[in-house]
Amino acid sequence: MKSRYMSAALLGLSVMLGTAAHAQDSYRSGIFAPAKTASYPCDDSQFLQDQQAFEGGLITADQPEDICGIVTAVLPEKRTRSGHHGYFYVQVASGVVIEIVSDLDRMSAPRWPWVAVGDTTYVKGRYYFDNMDSQGIDWTHHGTSRYWPYAGYVVVNGTKYQ
Repeated sequence: MKSRYMSAALLGLSVMLGTAAHAQDSYRSGIFAPAKTASYPCDDSQFLQDQQAFEGGLITADQPEDICGIVTAVLPEKRTRSGHHGYFYVQVASGVVIEIVSDLDRMSAPRWPWVAVGDTTYVKGRYYFDNMDSQGIDWTHHGTSRYWPYAGYVVVNGTKYQ
């Protein structure tokens, strides 16, 4: 699942658009209040340009990115040395799927998974490119640091999580 190119057809997953009832049902009462729904423009052209520049060695530093697309796969929550993380994959163009990493310890969101196959997403975060098999978008949570000055978030079917 670490490959940067995965097609929804190969995964055998159908794409459905619409509001996900699972997200509405999974809010923890009193702990999580979702942001109001909003519209987010979908334009992956800058990300696709940056991805090619990384592959060609023209860019070497992590980049702030805004991407959008359809969720093609959701992985179980995973504990790493830096905390609990949720992983999912978004198809941003024909044949181009990118891994999204969400730091669940830093996000105000319902219990994982709060995203499902077929959901429409808009993601603001940090694009890292270690090599062809290790790339994705992380820092999808609120807050900044001296190492990364941009706050991120994930929008699922119009509901913002950060």
